[in-house]
Amino acid sequence: MAFGDRVVQRDLDFTIGEGDIFIIMGGSGCGKSTLMRHMIGLQPPAAGQVLYGGESFWDMDHERRERLMQEIGILYQRGALWSSLTLLENVSLPLEQYTDLSPASIEELARLKLALVGLAGFEEFLPAEISGGMQKRAALARAIALDPRILFFDEPSAGLDPVSAHRLDRLILELRDSLGATVVLVTHELQSIFAIGSNSVFLDAGARTQIATGDPRRLLRESTDPRVIEFLTRGGDLQRETP
Repeated sequence: MAFGDRVVQRDLDFTIGEGDIFIIMGGSGCGKSTLMRHMIGLQPPAAGQVLYGGESFWDMDHERRERLMQEIGILYQRGALWSSLTLLENVSLPLEQYTDLSPASIEELARLKLALVGLAGFEEFLPAEISGGMQKRAALARAIALDPRILFFDEPSAGLDPVSAHRLDRLILELRDSLGATVVLVTHELQSIFAIGSNSVFLDAGARTQIATGDPRRLLRESTDPRVIEFLTRGGDLQRETP
């Protein structure tokens, strides 16, 4: 991962298993969101490959990559809802673009997705008319509109109060189980990391490479790297025990 001559991360090598809730973690400025951009098709890496089921994402032809991207759902850090569209229209948009469903079927599915994230009754609201936590849930409803195999989240708890963040964590678990999806989560929120993460990679800004990978709870118990220990215990404020 690089911007011109400035290398952000090098020698990254990790595997995300089917059904994982995989955490990309590390301190500010280590390249977490940039790594996600490489994985979802927004920016090619400076070197190396991103493999989906053994296929090199950035070496695929355009048509194959487009088909794969339709199997991916993304929740951006700020939600990225269309401000001039209602919640129902926001969730309907990918269904209109990528399916041959009738307008009635699209509306029915969009209402179902909003109900799945607890927003039944808010279909005609604009994003500005609901809270930040509800906006995140509406964006999640849009992310699952096409029943993706893989869900990406970029700092989903950013800007949320602790109660809303906890509800979002529970919702992510429920959707992973109901959709049978794999989840990739960029975050530095320890509560979320320990509550829902099953696998992870730890990026270090100083070393400019990964320094740990595996279940975050196991890393908390067993890691001998002071950088990992400091991060997972908030600099020693937390006991080194599995939450």
